[in-house]
Amino acid sequence: MQQASYVHGAHTTPLIGATIGAYLDGVAERFGDHEALVVAHQKVRWNYREFHQRVSNLAAGLLRLGLNPGDRIGIWSQNCAEWVLVQFATAKAGLVMVNINPAYRRSELEYVLDKVQCSALILAPAFKSSDYLTILQDVVPEIHHCRPGALRSDRLPHLRHVIRLGADQTPGMFNFDELGKGIGPDELAQLAAVGATLQFDDAVNIQFTSGTTGAPKGATLTHHNILNNGFFIGEAMRLTERDRLCIPVPLYHCFGMVLGNLACVTHGAAMVYPGEGFDAKAVLDTVQAERCTALHGVPTMFIAILDHPDFGQYDLSRLRTGIMAGSPCPIEVMTRVIKLMHMKEITIAYGMTETSPVSFQSSVDDPIELRVSTIGRVHPHLEVKIVDAEGRIVPRGVKGELLTRGYSVMPGYWGDEDKTREAIDPARWMHTGDLAMIDEAGFCSIVGRSKDMVIRGGENIYPREVEEFLYRHPKVLDVQCVGVPDPKYGEELCACIILRPGMRADAEEIRGFCDGQIAHYKIPRHVRFVDAFPMTVTGKIQKFVLRKQMSTDLGLGTE
Repeated sequence: MQQASYVHGAHTTPLIGATIGAYLDGVAERFGDHEALVVAHQKVRWNYREFHQRVSNLAAGLLRLGLNPGDRIGIWSQNCAEWVLVQFATAKAGLVMVNINPAYRRSELEYVLDKVQCSALILAPAFKSSDYLTILQDVVPEIHHCRPGALRSDRLPHLRHVIRLGADQTPGMFNFDELGKGIGPDELAQLAAVGATLQFDDAVNIQFTSGTTGAPKGATLTHHNILNNGFFIGEAMRLTERDRLCIPVPLYHCFGMVLGNLACVTHGAAMVYPGEGFDAKAVLDTVQAERCTALHGVPTMFIAILDHPDFGQYDLSRLRTGIMAGSPCPIEVMTRVIKLMHMKEITIAYGMTETSPVSFQSSVDDPIELRVSTIGRVHPHLEVKIVDAEGRIVPRGVKGELLTRGYSVMPGYWGDEDKTREAIDPARWMHTGDLAMIDEAGFCSIVGRSKDMVIRGGENIYPREVEEFLYRHPKVLDVQCVGVPDPKYGEELCACIILRPGMRADAEEIRGFCDGQIAHYKIPRHVRFVDAFPMTVTGKIQKFVLRKQMSTDLGLGTE
């Protein structure tokens, strides 16, 4: 009988049955003298004892404002020490932290604050080209004339408290640093009393998924979801209290706050932040200065680090592990990271926000060829199956949609039962929309998004396969393949290529490189050379935007 594409992560290590706040209490007791948080650009260096005290004081301060367990509190900021404190303080106080994309503008901010009915918002004054204070004042002009904590807004009637980072004073807003001051035994006793009522299945975090169409959806995650996922991510990396993880990925996304912060905290490791946003030089400086043993990043980040002109001058010899995730990981890039950055135990992780996020991860002792060509095996305590268009499980080695089930699956999208039912079926399987294949040994390969597959004259083309081949070309730095309209075949493949600095090439050279190496129908009909790809702030390439751009540029209309 042919083996079915169903796998489950049976494991001897049990799931953690605790809230994030209670678990942090135990970690602080065990690893009090170990460094917890290092933020290079803020000159922050706290051990677990100090970090725990600051978290507790901030949590008590939030409750002192009159916030109650279950209230939603937004955070709109770049990477900083305060963001990390808010993540753990809201969990400890029973509040639900709402991650707001730093790239959001006025209408997006108003939408998310209204959608989940935020009672409070913590915000940075500004970041890059965004003046957060001015944007917020435009959304709630009433803040100019109210005392802190007494906002009454027509547009956002639930929003009462606005808390700003930094030392300056702004009308109608609290200062973040004041919240944790003057906390005494009574306030800490109240915090402990609240903590005793919290359950690990309570919501703790809402993350808005960008999506390719429609308004963002608020994936609601529980303590149980993200605490356990963070723990088992760290287990796959073999993190210990001796590890120091450099985290240049955004905190507002699962990559920063779960694969980064929670993987570290559950193992007593140090969280090390090199800057407010990604900068290749800052990462290299921080990895060397802080003797980091691990590094996270999306493929484009690793490419930028490897290609930095001063790369060879840095001592990265203490690097051991880390995670490359967020978008498909080119084999050529992985090979260079292992060889040149000493990350022999780097792992690949795969998942989605709605699953807390990781469902598959490679192990540090998997053969290198499998670590660079697959996403590893199913995570502990999770189930995965691959199904065809009718929802039937396919045999091993056959492509289909990846579905996952288990502790990591979100309860649902906040305030959106219809979208929740579309994503999670009655048997609690989360439909990912990703096309995948599981081999006989349980290793999984992602072959694309179901919407990314290009159908050329009845032939299915998986862009990932062509991208992996084009990465072998010595002049290609990065490449993405998309389908564009074609009157004869329905769709044709378009390769969008970023060349290495100083290199020149034309479309004929690229097609000639493919000729005789890959099937004729997979050879890109169109080749475009670009300077950059449209991306989300987390480094995910927006293929739907790229498709539209290429269709327009080529005069082929839009889908």
